[in-house]
Amino acid sequence: MDSTSTHVPAELERKMDEAIARYPQDRQRSAAMPLLHLWQEHFGFISDKGVNWIAAKLNLQPVNLLEVVTFYPMFRQQSAGKRHIRVCRTLSCAMAGSYQLMEKFCGAAGIERKIDKQEVHNPVSVSADGNYSIEFVECLASCGTAPVCMIDDDLHENVQPDGAANILSNPQSAIRNPPSPHPLEHRLIFKNIGREDWEIDIDAYIRDGGYKQLEKAVTMSRIDIVNEVKTSGLRGRGGAGFPCGVKWSFIKPDEKKPVYLIANADESEPGTFKDRYIIHQDPHQLLEGILISCFALNAHIAYIYIRGEFPEGARILERAIKAARAKNFLGKNILGSGFDVDVYIHRGAGAYICGEETGLIESLEGKRAYPRIKPPYFPAVLGLYMCPTIVNNVETLCHVKHIIAMGGAKYAQLGRPNNTGTRIVCVSGDVQRPGYFEIEVGAVTMGQLIYDMAGGLKFGRRLKAVIPGGSSAKVLRADERFKLKQKQPDGSTIEREMSIDEIPMDFDSLTAAGSMAGSGGVIVLDDSRDMVWTLNNINEFYAHESCGQCTPCREGALWMKKITDRMLLGGGVIEDPRTLKTIGDNIAGRTICAFGEACAWPTQSFVEKFPDEFAGHALKPVPPPLPPEYTPEELVERETIPTSPLAHDPGWEKAGAAGTI
Repeated sequence: MDSTSTHVPAELERKMDEAIARYPQDRQRSAAMPLLHLWQEHFGFISDKGVNWIAAKLNLQPVNLLEVVTFYPMFRQQSAGKRHIRVCRTLSCAMAGSYQLMEKFCGAAGIERKIDKQEVHNPVSVSADGNYSIEFVECLASCGTAPVCMIDDDLHENVQPDGAANILSNPQSAIRNPPSPHPLEHRLIFKNIGREDWEIDIDAYIRDGGYKQLEKAVTMSRIDIVNEVKTSGLRGRGGAGFPCGVKWSFIKPDEKKPVYLIANADESEPGTFKDRYIIHQDPHQLLEGILISCFALNAHIAYIYIRGEFPEGARILERAIKAARAKNFLGKNILGSGFDVDVYIHRGAGAYICGEETGLIESLEGKRAYPRIKPPYFPAVLGLYMCPTIVNNVETLCHVKHIIAMGGAKYAQLGRPNNTGTRIVCVSGDVQRPGYFEIEVGAVTMGQLIYDMAGGLKFGRRLKAVIPGGSSAKVLRADERFKLKQKQPDGSTIEREMSIDEIPMDFDSLTAAGSMAGSGGVIVLDDSRDMVWTLNNINEFYAHESCGQCTPCREGALWMKKITDRMLLGGGVIEDPRTLKTIGDNIAGRTICAFGEACAWPTQSFVEKFPDEFAGHALKPVPPPLPPEYTPEELVERETIPTSPLAHDPGWEKAGAAGTI
């Protein structure tokens, strides 16, 4: 069938009608992304005629669809190859060899890779015979098994560059067997991950005591459930660490508008890969947490916003929802309680900014994911469709089930004061045994995590630095000393000086050390790593992922990337480290959402913590501030740069070539 035809098969249109029905009748624009996914899966790409057809279907203007197609990287306006390869290029994968993997794939598939001159986007390159296409993509949320790639919908882990040709000839997805729990772990959320006797179907989950907490919750009052979550001290596991029960209490008990719950499954922070395993191996745990939360909030509709790079995860959750509906755990009058609730899957399309809760809401409404200004758009007040909305991370919602099972007070005994419960930390980078570990918050130190649980550094290497909370967290040097205040059992507080190995892995300690716990993604860097190269990889991620709404972030993230690009190529000038820090300083605190801080903090901290390395890449004198200015290419190519003082008289208009007057 001609992929630009406006004739749509009946089965495809039936799926589209089914997708549209998941959203309120007056909010059909929300179905834009689901319909675009269906169109692209059927025809291979989204043509102009496809945009027009879907726009007419949803009573929208074509420009409303076009702005979505051009914003989200996973939507294509041109046909790809018969088999499409996505290679992850973010930090953990790049450290493990993903750039070499890309070269090997291109060689094996006969692809001459296109490179965007601006190097902001990663265009799709297609082989001459049309059999293969390839692109670099941002984090695929499997950093512990780096390098990784996707071939069509299948994830491939630990793909060594020399194995690229074999994968193309035998593209069976080979998912690594999860490791056994470490003695220092305390598994609640991950108790079923990697169990040999475990199946992900609903019957196995029920035999293991599943949905008992939902049965208990529907007999409790809503305020009692909220109070249990408050008592537990549970803090959000998505990055901000905001108290979950406090967030829930923002919803008025007598709220007249519809209340919505959104599970944020847009796991996109480089270094983080915990939600993937929950979704793939224990989907009913997430679903039970969502249903309990819906009952507590009087929310009759919940959406699971899952990143587009988790197609198999989306299918697993769809099957779990169908199975739970068949047993009356969701749908009409669940468990005879008189409460109706539905849960729907909404797939993203490759934008990191959708992890920000208001950007996610805009995306769910069928628009570009431009974050909203807070205030007034706090989701609990003005969220999805301008109704009260709670957005919680996958791991956070899973904890709700265990709080109901244990009781808030007993749950609060796990971990440390203000840092209660367990949390999953993900370790990747230069360690012997990268992977995920569920620990009591603060019960394990950074040193125990790296050297005991993750097996220590690779042979002959020493620790150089740690990024403790995903790529946006400030880097910590291995040789730093930190002064941390610690509460004693008698309630008093003492200040202790400690090494990086002694820092407890909790929210408050990592903040006091000058970084953050963030999303729990710990990236370990050994003494073989060039810090300018490392920052450049991070800068490229944020330059690519900025939504572009705020000028400081849109322009500044790209400037920082271009400067570190030039420094690595030998064109760094003496002022570059100071310029980098100045740009970061002028982004942080000046944007609508926290993405500004996320892209600024790495630059600020790397330049401050490793001044000698940045100075070593910035040896050329400052080019003259006179027209014509040197291009980045000229700064790289010219061994020497003539300089002159700033002209005041005779002035700019008489300034000659190469900065002479």
